[in-house]
Amino acid sequence: MQSGDQLSTSIDADVPTAARMYDYYLGGKDNYAADRAAVEELDKVVPSTRALALNNRRFLRRVVRTLAAEYGIRQFLDHGSGLPTQDNVHQVAQGVDPSSRVVYVDNDPMVLVHGRALLDQNERTAVIQADMRDTDGIFAHPDTRRLIDFTQPVAALFVSVLHCIPDSDTDGPQALARRVAERLVPGSFMVMCQLVSEDPEVRDFVTGFMDRTTQGHWGRVRREKDVARLFDGLDVLEPGLVEVSTWRPDSEVAPRQLTQEWIEFGGVGRLR
Repeated sequence: MQSGDQLSTSIDADVPTAARMYDYYLGGKDNYAADRAAVEELDKVVPSTRALALNNRRFLRRVVRTLAAEYGIRQFLDHGSGLPTQDNVHQVAQGVDPSSRVVYVDNDPMVLVHGRALLDQNERTAVIQADMRDTDGIFAHPDTRRLIDFTQPVAALFVSVLHCIPDSDTDGPQALARRVAERLVPGSFMVMCQLVSEDPEVRDFVTGFMDRTTQGHWGRVRREKDVARLFDGLDVLEPGLVEVSTWRPDSEVAPRQLTQEWIEFGGVGRLR
């Protein structure tokens, strides 16, 4: 992905997007009939997806709260942020410290419209439209430069988005993670998780279905070992790389992922 490549500014209600499908799973209203129909088809093969989406959102909240409250992180760069919902990154982080700053990044024009409307009165938060692989463009964006001080630790978030990226030597998940990490100072964090399955039939079905449904805006459902490679060279926080509902749960009775046809797998790594 080259810096400066043009992204669409129009919203096509007939072509589902991962952001709007995710919004529907979370009970949001910023989705269309095409998104809901795609969700219904997906649920026929992987019926645990709604619970997975909810648990993934809870994981994001716990990670942001942990990094802000326990590690003093005050800067968050949220790649592939999706549509605004309840308990967004800025709300959680600024609940710990109102001075926390957040930049949301997404390529979906609907995210830009709704995000900017929501954040219009929050000067410590911005949303920019960019492909998450466009590291040069994201880091050079005026809003990023205004809000993020890269001489201080930053939390770079890639939560449930890396499966949207195809494998590539230059733009694939590993290259992207390495490119971002190289720009962050020691003490920064990389938060990464994605959809995985050890069942090849599930991997092939979901990968093919989502690629067709989103008209090519999809990557691949991978395996746990593929996600583990993203953390090479990082110090992984306890409890390690796990199914995300088990990452530092709020209580013993917190919701867990009960079915395993596919899971959200990942964790948090600290730069040395």
